[in-house]
Amino acid sequence: MAGKTFYRTDRVSAQLRRDLGLIVHQAVREHGLPSVSVSDVEISRDMSHAKVFVTALLPDQAPAAIKGLKALAPELRFQLAKAVRMRHVPELHFHYDDSVDKGERIDALLRENPAAEESPEASSDESPDAPASEDDA
Repeated sequence: MAGKTFYRTDRVSAQLRRDLGLIVHQAVREHGLPSVSVSDVEISRDMSHAKVFVTALLPDQAPAAIKGLKALAPELRFQLAKAVRMRHVPELHFHYDDSVDKGERIDALLRENPAAEESPEASSDESPDAPASEDDA
């Protein structure tokens, strides 16, 4: 029998990500926080704590957004409790997800140095699909 690969914590994390995305979006508008979106939620095995990873539209405003979300965490948890059917709603811990920023930085570096993208095979004079010259015959 194959092992179970989709655990309850994964399903709960996905549901919390969807619901928190809406709740955080509404909180950002109501409280005038910098624009953020929920990128991922990791929940502990006992489902008592949830790490909520957010991505900021403007990375330089991320610290202010995280500080505001941490201050609003009890209120957001209360709204989450009304949205999901769970006996115990996990405590919310907000973290900044800088993976998007790293990707953009890598993309910018590759655009600055287009020669780094070319592979050594592509820069050779002969390609395998090139027709044979008359001298080779």
